Amino acid sequence: MEQQLITTDPIAYEKIPTKIFKDSKEASNAVAHEIAELIRERQRQNRNCILGLATGSSPKTVYAELIRMHREEGLSFKNVVSFNLDEYFPMEPDSLQSYVRFMKEQLFDHVDIPKENYFIPDGTVPASKVKDFSEEYERKIDAVGGLDFQLLGIGANGHIGFNEPGSLVNSRTRLMMLDHSTRVAAASDFGGSLVKVPKKAITMGVAKILSAKRVVLLAWGERKAPVIAEAVEGRVTETIPASYLQTHPNAMFVIDERAAHELTRMRTPWVVEDVEWTSKMVKKAVTNLALTLGKPILKLTNKDYNDNGLSDLLARHGQAYEINIDVFNQLQHSISGWPGGKPNADDTNRPERALPTKKRVIIFSPHPDDDIISMGGTFQRLVDQGHDVHIGYQTSGNIAVADDEAIRFIDFVVDFNNKFGIENKETQQLFADAKEFLKNKKDSDVDTDGVRYVKGLIRRGEAKATCRFVGIPEENVHFMDMPFYETGRIEKKPLGADDVAIVANLIESIKPHQVYAAGDLADPHGTHKVCLDAIFAAVEQLKHKNFMKDCWVWLYRGAWAEWDIHEIEMAVPMSPDQVLQKRMGIFKHQSQKDGVVFQGTDAREFWQRAEERNRGTAQLYNKLGLAEYEAMEAFVRWKF
Repeated sequence: MEQQLITTDPIAYEKIPTKIFKDSKEASNAVAHEIAELIRERQRQNRNCILGLATGSSPKTVYAELIRMHREEGLSFKNVVSFNLDEYFPMEPDSLQSYVRFMKEQLFDHVDIPKENYFIPDGTVPASKVKDFSEEYERKIDAVGGLDFQLLGIGANGHIGFNEPGSLVNSRTRLMMLDHSTRVAAASDFGGSLVKVPKKAITMGVAKILSAKRVVLLAWGERKAPVIAEAVEGRVTETIPASYLQTHPNAMFVIDERAAHELTRMRTPWVVEDVEWTSKMVKKAVTNLALTLGKPILKLTNKDYNDNGLSDLLARHGQAYEINIDVFNQLQHSISGWPGGKPNADDTNRPERALPTKKRVIIFSPHPDDDIISMGGTFQRLVDQGHDVHIGYQTSGNIAVADDEAIRFIDFVVDFNNKFGIENKETQQLFADAKEFLKNKKDSDVDTDGVRYVKGLIRRGEAKATCRFVGIPEENVHFMDMPFYETGRIEKKPLGADDVAIVANLIESIKPHQVYAAGDLADPHGTHKVCLDAIFAAVEQLKHKNFMKDCWVWLYRGAWAEWDIHEIEMAVPMSPDQVLQKRMGIFKHQSQKDGVVFQGTDAREFWQRAEERNRGTAQLYNKLGLAEYEAMEAFVRWKF
């Protein structure tokens, strides 16, 4: 067997070798370099390198690094022959959602691979010919000697390629009915419309995937964590097709820390190996023990520790009583109704500082609603407690507005102008062109500049309404319109110097004592992650400034998840009335309330997700033996 560039030590509980990286970029670079070395090795042998390639968000950063190596290091793809896993059916190759278009845009058009050397399932083949096409596809793979390397992603339901749950280990390339959850997850690529998502796809079969000499599966983010744990630590089953990789002699999962979140070595590392019992690790172990046993922290006993793999903690730190008190106090001190600091409070045991009494605060919101959805209660408290609060809306959020909503808005503006005799030929033409485009828009069309402008106006108006509701003066509302976002497509431009400069300029102009940012660290391709990277880069540029010495950066989570209880450093409690007030603030974003374009796999509206998440955090604190609150918003401090 050839030596691989990515290796990992065997870990108890894990039935597939699994390499965990800090983030997706580091992981993607490692995979790209393994592929590059394989290509070069085959070149030295005067042989073709046969690659099985995947689409979706996971491999994008791998392809980006391969392109960089081609441009900067002379990596040639002339000896590469590739076969893609799948394609929607039916699907025209020039459609925005086509995997043919995806592969060209993400890789093929940027390297020197001959056009005759890459193969992708044909979404236009007549249905009566799909079986013949599929058999021929496999014969082509066999004719070149089989796959040297197969790159995979994984669906939230465990599918690989489009081999949905129920696919057998001996399944061949075929036409597959897509699982409902797969179609829901793909809806955002189709303008948020489930109806437009194809119900079928042509996919390489499990048997052909497993025939590859080397298989590497990628997974990023906490949404993949549950299925990763099932595939890696569970039994081999057709209900989780990725689990079939347990039977492969040279397969590996390459994942980031958040995707590894549910693995035993991450969730309870003390049962796998010796750990360093830092304060954070003790807090993680004790809160996990209490929640597992359903007992408040202060009721845990020495026996509870010994019976659940924590005897080493007792041996190093004494009796359960002392450990319990310490962790309980950490949790108690994280609760604060004064997110900007309580005047004249003792700072030694609190996550906030007392001075200055009135702080300058920037809340960065990646989209025009993340502020109120993710930290609306804290937002309101900061305002009510007299702080100078500014909102930085980092992007326009225009692609998340449905076409029907834009047409409704245009009709209102036109009718308003007609009613009051307002004439502006340029504006009238802009709105007329936008409406005409939307009425005739095809699935493959990208919104025009005029349409994006209209949709951006809708989001901007809703954000202003929220700020008025909370009590933010208009001069404290900053629409940043970061350039990376303005493509009109889900695919964005890379973060650039102009984006970072916009963030840095706002920070420097306000000189904040507190910065709040969306801390979706495990979202490698989403807008939240790019916006956070811009904030991090801006802070790095400014950290030598005197005002930054007094600045704390707090990270909140988005509408999709919450920090783990042991990670939380500030928990802001909310009363029932404050929960309702937050809900009313979220309702100001009417374009995002019903039929949201990027709803994802969660059918709940954003206000429902936020309330259930905030109540869930409060319930965890209560289960651990602390006071019972209606809801809580949670934050983690980022130290630069």
